[in-house]
Amino acid sequence: MREAALVLIKPDALVKSLTGNILSRISSLELEIIGAKVVKVSRELAEKHYEHLKDKPFFEDVIDYICGKQHGRNKVFALVYAGEDAIARLRELAGATNPEEANPVSIRGSYGRITTKGVYENVLHVSDSQETAEREIKMWFSPEELIEDIYPTKTTFLGGRSQQIWA
Repeated sequence: MREAALVLIKPDALVKSLTGNILSRISSLELEIIGAKVVKVSRELAEKHYEHLKDKPFFEDVIDYICGKQHGRNKVFALVYAGEDAIARLRELAGATNPEEANPVSIRGSYGRITTKGVYENVLHVSDSQETAEREIKMWFSPEELIEDIYPTKTTFLGGRSQQIWA
């Protein structure tokens, strides 16, 4: 089934200049990029993205990590990939969240690490289900930033011009 997934290339991967390597590995899956941009991650966006972890003791470390505080780079490369079974295929290639448990040939197994503070520097995020993908894609992208209509939208008028928003 054709589906979409959010992929975030995280600050540690950007600092280590791994973007090209990661994109090359993902390109082997022959999925289509339908959205891409570099995003300066605000605390508000980070908290919304990781709201499912808000009660965990490592929540602040995760927020600092995605906001680039540990690497001096407050940006991520956000992409939306679409294709047959995109989520499962991307997650298999990404590997386990914990880099030490990831298959050594996976992206996280190849490039991830755990810091001395116990933070997983796992270089990328991949949506884990269709429901999560929809929530995340709508959070990180506007309909106008995608080259394909993957979710329902509606037209609003803002400042005298029409604009597409998520329905």
